[in-house]
Amino acid sequence: MENKDNKDQNKHSLQTIGDKLDQLGVQLERAQIADYIQLLNKPKRLLLLNLLTGIARGVGIAVGFTIFAATIIYLLQKLGALNIPIIGDYIADIVKIVQAQLNMDGNLR
Repeated sequence: MENKDNKDQNKHSLQTIGDKLDQLGVQLERAQIADYIQLLNKPKRLLLLNLLTGIARGVGIAVGFTIFAATIIYLLQKLGALNIPIIGDYIADIVKIVQAQLNMDGNLR
C-alpha cells in the first residue's frame, strides 16, 4: 500500500514539475529571451541597433528642446509686450539678449 502511495505521490510531483516547466516556458517566451540571446550572439547587429537608438534619442531631444525653447521665447515676447512695469523690463532684457545671441550665431555661419 505504501508503494502505491509513493507512486501516486511521485506521479503528482512529476505533474506539478511539468506544469511549472510549462509556466516557465510561457514566461520565457513573453520575456523574449531567445531574441535577446540571438542579439548577443551578433555583436555587429547589437552595435548598429545601439547606434541607431542613440541617434534617434539625440534627434528627439534636440527637436523637443528646440520646440520648448521657441515656446518660452514666444511667451516671453508676449509678456514683454504687455508692459508690466517690473516684469516687462526684465523680460524685454532677456528677449534682447536671446535675440542678440541668435543674430550673432547666424552671422558666424
